Amino acid sequence: MPPSLTEAARRVLACPDPGEKIRLARACHEALAQGLITEIGTARAPDIPARPAKPPLLAPRDMPRRRAGKSRSERIALYHAIAHIEFNAIDLAFDLVARFAAPGLPQEFYADWIAVGAEEAHHFELLAGRLEALGAAYGDLPAHGGLWEAAAATADDLLARLAVVPLVLEARGLDVMPGMIARLESFGDAEGADILRLILKEEIGHVAAGQRWFAWLASRRGLDPATAWGDLVKARFKGVLKPPFNEAAREAAGFDPTWIKAATGPAPYS
Repeated sequence: MPPSLTEAARRVLACPDPGEKIRLARACHEALAQGLITEIGTARAPDIPARPAKPPLLAPRDMPRRRAGKSRSERIALYHAIAHIEFNAIDLAFDLVARFAAPGLPQEFYADWIAVGAEEAHHFELLAGRLEALGAAYGDLPAHGGLWEAAAATADDLLARLAVVPLVLEARGLDVMPGMIARLESFGDAEGADILRLILKEEIGHVAAGQRWFAWLASRRGLDPATAWGDLVKARFKGVLKPPFNEAAREAAGFDPTWIKAATGPAPYS
């Protein structure tokens, strides 16, 4: 049993093997829920999480274009891309704990993000199983190495990390997932559509956690949450926020649509 929560999180981040990373993430969540880990600790997150030998990581511009088609190879490419996102999401959740642990953070903060990390591990496990059913495996295709750039760009400030990772990147997942589900259903891939439907449901909770803790921390710093989020997105996110937005999912996550106005101008939905 790790001596502290930050040490348990560090072990997840230091593990390159996907199967073992899933086991460690689940064990950390269960140990915390059962009261077997009570100390927060001071273990530090590595600058870059350990990575498996495969997949090879390419710059986003060097990635082959992916078509969301019906063929086996096209569906494998889709599942592989989402699996890579979920694999990185495990590390992003545990990095929040190991990197930003501080005396002023409530116990609920840690519990929320450890639970998020365990759910991301389950998502990856489901997608890896779907790849296996199609005769493939995670690592068979290249993946882009840009997913950790957002973490590196916000490693100095918890408020910036919350602004960009759960409230931009994960929130964007809420926007695009329904279209993927609809395409898979149109191809007759009901099992894959059900997996993505579960992921969408649980990602709403992840965005909700980001919204809740961002607003809490911004208020503690004497900042207006909407204004602070807009300023941080403009300063720290390399990209633009653009519609269409999944209004229903964002609202279920408690994402105030007026926040978009602070980052982009006129609110695209109300």
